[in-house]
Amino acid sequence: MRHCSSLTRRRLLTLAAGAAAVLGIDSASGGERPATLPAPNPSSRLPGGRAMQTRVIPSSNEPLPVVGLGTYRGFDVATSSPAYKQLREVLDALFAAGGSVIDSSPMYGRAEQTTGELLSIHEPRSPAFLATKVWTRGRQEGIAQMEESLRLLRTDRIDLMQIHNLVDWQAHLPVLREWKAEGRIRYLGISHYTASAYDQVEAVLRAEQLDFLQINYALDDRAAEARILPLCRERGVAVICNRPFGGGGLLRSLKDKPLPGWAAQVEVNSWAQLALKFILAHPAVTCVIPGTGNPKYMAENAGAGFGPTLSDAQRQQLIALVKG
Repeated sequence: MRHCSSLTRRRLLTLAAGAAAVLGIDSASGGERPATLPAPNPSSRLPGGRAMQTRVIPSSNEPLPVVGLGTYRGFDVATSSPAYKQLREVLDALFAAGGSVIDSSPMYGRAEQTTGELLSIHEPRSPAFLATKVWTRGRQEGIAQMEESLRLLRTDRIDLMQIHNLVDWQAHLPVLREWKAEGRIRYLGISHYTASAYDQVEAVLRAEQLDFLQINYALDDRAAEARILPLCRERGVAVICNRPFGGGGLLRSLKDKPLPGWAAQVEVNSWAQLALKFILAHPAVTCVIPGTGNPKYMAENAGAGFGPTLSDAQRQQLIALVKG
């Protein structure tokens, strides 16, 4: 299978990117931009000769590129559709910038299958860090669903398996530990995308040793800052942030406002990049996964993985701007 033969290469590519990186300090996968925003030129968003910044996964010290790709909606398309035809360019834009994380789920319709199809024909072999989820009840049902994810993604090993929305997590977590020990998955974690579940998320984080948490966090959705993000730092859990544009509403609210005067100093030329940089400036965050099926937006999003990290003063200015 494709990923079986490329695991060593992927690992070497990731390590090489980490060594060269400039170190920085869905709707569940993030919202699309409103249609009224102009499409950026992807070539202007990929700084030549530099690798995307990385953050280490605490449980392994493996470096992970800070901007990835969510497949919710954008990859749930038929092969005959015009939208499908441009998804290969979305992957090209991700990999060209040094990104690798691709997040999917059985609940995202055809997204897993689309991802597997496109990666199977990608040349050169992709450095994808594949993340997906188990989202069902019952141990055997969960095993069957994960086996199907392997088939659809056309791989025999998934980098990160997450228990989506904590559905029947007590039944699935022992299986994930077994699969990790067997080498069928590399990392395990849980995911959610709503603040109403934070009490349960916190309880699981305190009770269990996990590699990853995927959670909603955005400039206009900062509830995770109170307890969840600090707890992940304390427990050594990597954090993937979904819904980085607040489901899309954040960018719509900012599109007519001028960028701060210091935006060029942090190598930002769009609100999308600035919103992503805000998230990445939090020390608990490992990676952000804005969702898109548009290669121009993927290239723009990837640009947030370059340049200086926002200062505390800059973050506070953005918070005040959104509140105002």
